[in-house]
Amino acid sequence: MKWKTLCLSAALTAALTAVPAYALDYTVDAPEDHLFGRPTSVETATEYAASNVDRSKNTALIPPAFGSPTSYLPNTGEPLTPNLMPGALSGGLLNSAGGTGTVSYPKVDSGSWSGTAYTPVTSDLYYSGGDLGTLKIPAIGLTVKVYEGTDSAALRKGAGHFAETSIWNGNVCIAGHNRGVNNHFGKIHTLSMGDTITYTTKLGTRTYTVTSVSKVSEMDTGGTAASCDNRLTLYTCVRDQSAYRWMVCAVER
Repeated sequence: MKWKTLCLSAALTAALTAVPAYALDYTVDAPEDHLFGRPTSVETATEYAASNVDRSKNTALIPPAFGSPTSYLPNTGEPLTPNLMPGALSGGLLNSAGGTGTVSYPKVDSGSWSGTAYTPVTSDLYYSGGDLGTLKIPAIGLTVKVYEGTDSAALRKGAGHFAETSIWNGNVCIAGHNRGVNNHFGKIHTLSMGDTITYTTKLGTRTYTVTSVSKVSEMDTGGTAASCDNRLTLYTCVRDQSAYRWMVCAVER
């Protein structure tokens, strides 16, 4: 009996040791391209930018202060270059009240014109190119055509004549940009007393001498008042100070 038990035990042991061990042996191969999170789509995602959008410094904004009521709103802040902002109002400026309303160079004081102190603009005074004359300032190397009006359309072409002021006799008032591509008046604030200015129209050519260069409020209209003598009054913006203008006065030599 013992002998049979020993034989059966030996046979069972031999049977168990003969079973293959491959059920417990396995390997895991790493991904060939090491891309553990494969994309769910093979199509390229493309974003198309809106066309005709000005992304230059002309539209750049200084962001509002951190934590301010508008700090989280898009397209808010102060213009980096206010004089160049698209949609800037007459004269190429934004006003100090948030860019609304009308801002222009000083307007002519009310009153009547008399004698030789005023020459109106008439159709026969225009040249074939649409300009009314030519302004030359040798001290700053400037030669620029003068067009009627001080709106953006006129100032894009050259300097602009204040529509309500004289075109020849008396006080001739002219405006121009001081920044951007057409910064014709960008250096008039550097003129010195005694510098000469030449103004040519169909009525003739006059030479003027600079008598003053001053910074005035945008609301100061004194420089555009009528005068008995022949003079030029030039206006342009003051960089980064939208509430002021440079005013250059010159009298006939």
